[in-house]
Amino acid sequence: MAMRLGFVVSEFNRDITYQMELLGHEHAKFLGAEVTETIYVPGVYDMPLAVKKLASNDAIDGVVTIGCVIEGATGHDEIVVQHAARKIMDISLEMGKPVALGISGPGMTRMEAHQRVDYAKRAVESVVKMVQRLEG
Repeated sequence: MAMRLGFVVSEFNRDITYQMELLGHEHAKFLGAEVTETIYVPGVYDMPLAVKKLASNDAIDGVVTIGCVIEGATGHDEIVVQHAARKIMDISLEMGKPVALGISGPGMTRMEAHQRVDYAKRAVESVVKMVQRLEG
């Protein structure tokens, strides 16, 4: 049976996260995994609750987060990514399931964000490797 992944995708900066999501699906398929459930959230800050829902589902082997946080005029982008990343890591440990951080940023321009859409591919690869290594 194929490895089953859940995706949590941020709708903020959707022009970029859409490309990331497509790359993530493509890479999952290439690695023999299947994305069986996707939850769309308004922004990266909103991810932890959706990550927890997917991670608590026995039919999901691992979770991939896909998001993009572009630098603004304040330090808001840093706060969003730091707190979301911390909570996402906590959920992974609590649920005993791999959750990969496919979030680009903070501190990047829109141009840099377009150049980093491959973060989604890396996140998929990370979850697949972790699921395989934890099973053995």
